[in-house]
Amino acid sequence: MDVEKDKVLGVTFFQGSIEVACKLARKGGLLVAPSGPGMASDLQNRTGYITALLSAQVCLLDSGLISLWSKFFRSKALVRLSGLAFLKQYLKNTDWKKEKAFWVMPNQQDADQMLAWLTKKYGFYFDEDSVYIAPNYPRAGTIEDIQLQEKIEQVDPCNIFIQIGGGVQERLGLFLQSKVKHETSILCTGAALAFLSGRQVKIPEWADFCFLGWAFRCLANPRLFIPRYLKALKLVYLLARYRSALPKLYNKSN
Repeated sequence: MDVEKDKVLGVTFFQGSIEVACKLARKGGLLVAPSGPGMASDLQNRTGYITALLSAQVCLLDSGLISLWSKFFRSKALVRLSGLAFLKQYLKNTDWKKEKAFWVMPNQQDADQMLAWLTKKYGFYFDEDSVYIAPNYPRAGTIEDIQLQEKIEQVDPCNIFIQIGGGVQERLGLFLQSKVKHETSILCTGAALAFLSGRQVKIPEWADFCFLGWAFRCLANPRLFIPRYLKALKLVYLLARYRSALPKLYNKSN
């Protein structure tokens, strides 16, 4: 299958339809959808994060800022495919009776609401044994979770959905990539499931399509998200300076 790609800030982003992205992801391996704030924060500071993005079989361009920058400064329109849009399509096309799923969640409240939403949406009961509440992983350095690895080996899922914070989930996905079967799909889509289940503010499809998801999050929780997205403006500097090259790494120990 011929796959269109484009490199920005040293990261090779998938450029194609959502249907092709789902087909590629279902073949197995790691899929990531790095956010603009995450890239602005971690591309120069976290070697594990960088390695995860470079090692992923599919890297979605979730950042509307990068897409707009490319259009105006490279005269080249890049296809933005958000983690939210991807997850909606992937879940819709999943055969729940044949494809075992495993969910890595940030806390029990998110897990309970996620299970309730999935059961209501798809009419399929999900065993609580297929849910793992993630511990507080280190913000820097490599991540190894032997307990999680053993639980996944017991369940033997087709799909692993990692729904913890950006910058952490990519490094956890990188660890699992080396431990599970090659045909197992490891999907890191940020807070996408929380948007769908109602744990975070719902983002309409039109808003996601128009790159306005950040605005809904800021309105819902300004104290948390406004500072986060202001820090993401560093991405403009990185794009102007490095363009397609990987930014200089400042902290090699992380």
